[in-house]
Amino acid sequence: MPAALIVAGVVAAVGAPARAVTTGAGPVDDRSGRPAAALSQVQLAQLFDGSAIDDIRVEGSQRIEPTTIRSYLSVSPGDPFDPALIDKSLKDLFDTGLFADVTLVRDERDLVVRVVENPIINRIAFEGNNRIDDEQLQSEIQLRPRVVVTRTRVQNDVQRVIDVYRRNGRFAVTVDPKVIQLEQNRVDLVFEIDEGPRTGVLSINFIGNKAFSDGTLRDQIQTAETAWYRFLTSDDTYDPDRLAFDRELLRRFYLSEGYADFRVVSAVAELSPERDGFFITFTIEEGERYRFGTVEIATGLKNLEPETLRDVVTTEEGDWYDATEVDASIEALTQAVGDLQYAFVDVRPRVRRIRDELLVEVLYQIEEGPRVFVERIEITGNVRTLDRVIRREMLLAEGDPFSATKLERSEQRIRDLGFFERVAVQTTQGSAPDRTVIEVEVIEQSTGEISIGAGFSTTDGGLLDFAIRERNLLGRGQDLRIGATLSGRRQEYDLSFTEPYFLGRDLSAGFDIFRVTLDSQDESSFDEENTGAGIRVGYPLTERLRQRLSYTFTHTRITSVPSDASRFIKDQEGSRNLSLVTQELFYDTRDSRLAPTEGYSVRLVTDLAGLGGSARFVRARIGSNYYYSIFDNYVLRVGGEIGQIYGIGEDISIADRFFIGGDSLRGFAVAGIGPRDLATDDALGGSQFARGTVELTFPLGLPSEFDLSGHLFTDVGTLANVDDSGTGLVDEHAIRLAAGFGVSWRSPFGPIRVDFAIPLVKKDYDETEEFRFSFGTRF
Repeated sequence: MPAALIVAGVVAAVGAPARAVTTGAGPVDDRSGRPAAALSQVQLAQLFDGSAIDDIRVEGSQRIEPTTIRSYLSVSPGDPFDPALIDKSLKDLFDTGLFADVTLVRDERDLVVRVVENPIINRIAFEGNNRIDDEQLQSEIQLRPRVVVTRTRVQNDVQRVIDVYRRNGRFAVTVDPKVIQLEQNRVDLVFEIDEGPRTGVLSINFIGNKAFSDGTLRDQIQTAETAWYRFLTSDDTYDPDRLAFDRELLRRFYLSEGYADFRVVSAVAELSPERDGFFITFTIEEGERYRFGTVEIATGLKNLEPETLRDVVTTEEGDWYDATEVDASIEALTQAVGDLQYAFVDVRPRVRRIRDELLVEVLYQIEEGPRVFVERIEITGNVRTLDRVIRREMLLAEGDPFSATKLERSEQRIRDLGFFERVAVQTTQGSAPDRTVIEVEVIEQSTGEISIGAGFSTTDGGLLDFAIRERNLLGRGQDLRIGATLSGRRQEYDLSFTEPYFLGRDLSAGFDIFRVTLDSQDESSFDEENTGAGIRVGYPLTERLRQRLSYTFTHTRITSVPSDASRFIKDQEGSRNLSLVTQELFYDTRDSRLAPTEGYSVRLVTDLAGLGGSARFVRARIGSNYYYSIFDNYVLRVGGEIGQIYGIGEDISIADRFFIGGDSLRGFAVAGIGPRDLATDDALGGSQFARGTVELTFPLGLPSEFDLSGHLFTDVGTLANVDDSGTGLVDEHAIRLAAGFGVSWRSPFGPIRVDFAIPLVKKDYDETEEFRFSFGTRF
């Protein structure tokens, strides 16, 4: 017989006919992709003559031990040359993924296994990736250094890289894998990436909408059409996940407008022939618009009268159906019943749709919910922040009755700390059916800040601001700040420290050290220097009411009074010490501190000077702001403030008096109204003031990405009652009134606002100011 015959793939040659093709790797069965041999009947007879295998030799192995290769075979020395077992051995060797080629050869009575091993990855690199860093791409692919590389694995990872870029809106990306051969059968794998331009959204169209225009519906979804002014957002790039979210946003919008039968039939994104953008089409069915029918409350709880809860329900019979109002009523009912000491409450709406009358009847069914208690609270991800900093924001503790409302508020409180990039709170089953485990997972973010501010305002002129701040000192939640503010009118240096939970209680405590220099030459012909320190504590009286107590000692100097200044100013020149105790109450129901649309706030501040120092007086101020949303993005604010200061056995210093104007009374300059020395035109301040404002904030009709708002306002105020009297002094209780408009922009560089106001009621001696501009940022 021949000295050596190829036996690989004999099953294909013996069984059903298979065409053998020749490649660089040798004969290959075109059905299985594995080596095959087209053998004659004489050769087959020679191969499988019933003789036994004397030995199995392995050739070509480099890293893999021959004994390991033999372990994958289905034959052993002493077994006959069986075609089925040899074919199975060939398949098993290929299935390991360790070999690029395998050939089985019979040499006399020996079986020779010739292998070509797949290379091992030495290093993986990415080139051309400017938008996505190496770490993110490395986390997406499955190949790693010191792992066997195959063509299939490389192609799979190429697709994974492409998928990452497509999720980031770059559908024109191309990825070309390069393999660099090294010694010892090692390779470097390099993914050469051409990111291409962002694939934008060329147009968004709607089919089936009758009640609302395409423009109105585009405002409801997150995806936006590509435009030059959207360079700061990625909403104008195509994202399949965002498109799915847009379907939900459309559903919520229509349900809030009374279209209870609304559904999105399809949302299709088609890539343009030039592959430079997508055409997105939503096909919808609006259905009919419904009104609320009867709205009832039923309960199975003892001693709970449904009628006592009627006022908290916001859905009313005859109004247009609004699913968001139903959700709000459920939350309000849950809170109201919980406040009545019912710990376990389950409020479920039973909705009955009457299609013939286009009505939706709602029955709020209040039952006792399952009795579930908090078994434990687990916190993970806080590498630096101490556990107790997070736990003290939780409104639930181990052993408390579980409350979904308190859990939601606790999550928001943790977010409001500003220490974490991500906060996720979820519940899992505890050790018993009536036990639950609360899992809090956080991802920390940097809380240290070095900020430099720049800006300009009509009041202070050019502005520079520098501050170093750590909001989570040593992971304890403490706040330390060192800052300086320099402007044409004001220079301020300060050091402050705050412990938000002093002595382990919800009691904030801190201290301040400051030096402030104020140039009031233009208004009142003097400079003022204040140097001092203070301590403060604050604590909640209720969830929305907070009290703050502080003590401040200040050394004040009135200097640089020119010779031609008012005698009333000259009398104030010199220095004095102020020992001040302050009590502040603040009640806040606003839905947002930064951009409120509903709710109100009330602040009462009382100062007492005289416990030491050279100044003695009592000063009080009370102010309030009420916000009401008239329509979407149309917010009406009504605000007012009054103040009074009384001297205790002495006159009030000019440094302690009230000054009105500028931001506090638009249309008038800083210290533009109130008592004044007509001879020198110096403002003297007053001991009584009142001011009010009515302002409407509304959108300007521009795309929301501009973040521009318009304002119409009317300001009114008065300031009077100075202790001095004499020739040239005017001091009268006269009302001033101004009206105007403004534009504000929350720009990437900081808030910018321009106001134009015209004084409608004023005095001849008042200092007016029709135009005000302010700009500021930190970077």
